[in-house]
Amino acid sequence: MNFDLLLDPLFRVPFLTGLLLAALLPLIGMYLRLRHEWLAALAFAQMASAGALLAMVAGWPMILGGVLAALVAALAKGLMARAGAGAYALMMLLAWGGGVLLVANHPLAEQAGHALFDGQLYFTGDGHLLAAGIACAVVVPLLSWLSRPLLLGRLFPEFYRARGLDARPRLMLFDLIAGLSVALATVSLGVMAAFALVFVPPLVAYRFARSWRAGMALSAVIGMGGYSVSFAVSLGLDQPFGPVCAVVLVMLVASASLDPSRM
Repeated sequence: MNFDLLLDPLFRVPFLTGLLLAALLPLIGMYLRLRHEWLAALAFAQMASAGALLAMVAGWPMILGGVLAALVAALAKGLMARAGAGAYALMMLLAWGGGVLLVANHPLAEQAGHALFDGQLYFTGDGHLLAAGIACAVVVPLLSWLSRPLLLGRLFPEFYRARGLDARPRLMLFDLIAGLSVALATVSLGVMAAFALVFVPPLVAYRFARSWRAGMALSAVIGMGGYSVSFAVSLGLDQPFGPVCAVVLVMLVASASLDPSRM
C-alpha cells in the first residue's frame, strides 16, 4: 500500500479531471433514469470506446474519436426512439464487436483497449482536464434550461401535444449532451466506470431525495464522494480504477439498501 501517492502532483490533473466528470455524469443519469433510458449511457460508453480505438488506429486523437462516435450514437438514438432498449442493445453489440476486433488485430489498440475497459484514469492529461471543464461549463447551464421541458415531457406527456408543440428538438439536444458527457468520461475514466457514475448515484438519490432539486444535488455529491474513495483506493493499492469504482459504488447501493425505513 502506498497512499503517499495521493499527495503527488503527478496525479492532481487526473484526480481533478475525474472529479469534474463525477459531478456531471450523475446529473445526466438523473434525466436518463427519469426517462427510463439509463441503458443508453452504456451504449454511448461502448460506442465512445470503439470510436476512440478507431481514431487511435487512424492516427487521430482518441478523445476526438470517442466524442464523434458517441454523438453519432446520440443522433441514432433520437432517430430510432421507437426502438427503445433494442436500439441501445444493437449499438452496444456493434461497438463491442468492433472494439474487440480492433484490439485483436492491431498491436497499438491492445494497450489502449485495456486502458479504456479497465479505466486507467492516471494517464489523463491537461487536455482531458480542459475538455472536462468546458463540458461542465456548457452542459450544466444547458441541463438547467432543459430541465423543465424534460420533466414536463415525462410527467405530463400530453402537455406539448395539447399546446401543439414538438418536444423532439429538446430531447435530441439532451441526447447530444448526454452522448458528449459520457464520451469524455469513457475516454478519461473507462467504459464501466463512466456507466457506473451515470447509473448508481441517481439510483440512490431517487430513493432518498425528497425533491427533484435535492435529488440532483445528492446525486452529484454521491458521484464525487464515490469517485474520490475509488481514486484513493485504486491508487493506494495499485489497482485499475474502473473495477474499483464499480465495486465501491455497488457497495454503496448495498449499504443504502440495508435501511428498511427507506425501502
